[in-house]
Parts: sequence; structure tokens; C-alpha cells
Amino acid sequence: MGQLHTRLLANAVDIVNGDLKDLCEVASAYAVTIVCGINECERHNGGGTLYNSVVVIGTNGEVLNRHRKLMPTNPERMVHGFGDASGLRTVDTPVGRIGTLICWENYMPLARYALYAQGVEIYVAPTYDTGEGWISTMRHIALEGRCWVLGSGTSLRGSDIPDDFPSRAQLFPDPQEWINDGDSVVVNPQGRIVAGPLHRETGIVYADIDVSLVAPARRTLDVTGHYARPDIFQLQVRRTPATAVHYIDG
Repeated sequence: MGQLHTRLLANAVDIVNGDLKDLCEVASAYAVTIVCGINECERHNGGGTLYNSVVVIGTNGEVLNRHRKLMPTNPERMVHGFGDASGLRTVDTPVGRIGTLICWENYMPLARYALYAQGVEIYVAPTYDTGEGWISTMRHIALEGRCWVLGSGTSLRGSDIPDDFPSRAQLFPDPQEWINDGDSVVVNPQGRIVAGPLHRETGIVYADIDVSLVAPARRTLDVTGHYARPDIFQLQVRRTPATAVHYIDG
């Protein structure tokens, strides 16, 4: 485990150190918006903790938002630290207002609600989950939030595991085995699948997204607006960055 952790740290992304520079340059050069999951570390702040993070990079090459997974799932707690809500935000881009949650965070109703309340139009869910249950969740979120949902899955085969991975032959003996099925999918605000799922194959899922469909979809259901009861239910989100040490100089 220690060997793998050391390897993950060595390959982790340090945003402050400029490790996203190449990706930011691509976004700027081609005027595209990039949403990308990363293993993140902070070498200037101890450097021993990894975070399961997702970044949104704008068309000008700037990092518009960095969200760290709030709750590492099951054995992930042996690998990743806990994120805070400082990145639980939506950002405006040329393609629409984007919000992101990672993997099983999408099963956290209050986290979803925080994005709905910020008017998310394109809801991006990078994940390792797969199968009918996950795809149904993506459809439910689209219906609940009346937004576009992009479920970005992980297609992984035995042949994708590096040859020098510890105990590779014992853990992944069959290079043709599908370790994870992928199931990337795009769902419209009516809950209909418009692209994918990309099941047990590698590739890119393409879809034309029209964010003008979001507002009319919310005419009948706006869970943080006319379909909410703030006199009964209220959500409080603490977005102040949680740091272990506060330095006072002078």
C-alpha cells in the first residue's frame, strides 16, 4: 500500500505548482471548456494528502473552479482526504453554467441541491460507478434538477494496468477483462438519454447540448424555486475553506 501511495503522490497534480499548465494551454488555444478529474496534492502544504478532485478550465486557460470530493467512498478513505465546500460552486462558461460532483457524491441529495440552487445547467459527474443503477441516477438527476447531465465513466481493461504495477499478474491476470464497464452517458433535462451509454468500449461520447431547454423544463419543477418550501426546509452550506493551520504574523 505504501508503494502505491508513493506512486500516486508522485503522479498527483499540484495546481499551485502549475501542473495543469499544459491542459490550460490547450483550453486557451482551442477555446474549449475542459472538465477533468484529477488526483490532487498540495506539496506546499505538507504534500502527504491526496484529494479526489475535479477542475473546470475556461476558454481563456484559467482554472475556474476546483472541487474536492466531500466524502471519499468506502476504501477511498485510506487514500484520499476529505474535501470542503469551497469548490461546491457553479461557473459560467460559453456553453452554459457548469457544476460538478464526483462519483458517489451524486448520491448525496444536499450536495446536489446546492448545485441546483446555483442554477446549474450542465451537471458533470465523473465517476467510477457503472451499470443500470448509475445510469438511472444520471436520469433522475436530470429530471430532478431539470438540467443536462454528463456522466463521465471510467472504461478500464486489464491491459490498461501498467506492467510494473505491484502484483499485477495476480490481481489482473486477464488483459482482456473489463475491470470497469465505463457507461459514459449524456441525459437531457427531460431525463432522456441522448448519447451513450458507452458500455465496455473506449471512445468519446458526443452530443449537442442546448441549454435553452433548461428554463422551460423548470416551469413545472424548480426544486430550489417555486417547488421549494424554504419556510419548512433550509440548507446551509459552509463554503469557507477548511485549513488545519491559521498563521498570524506580526
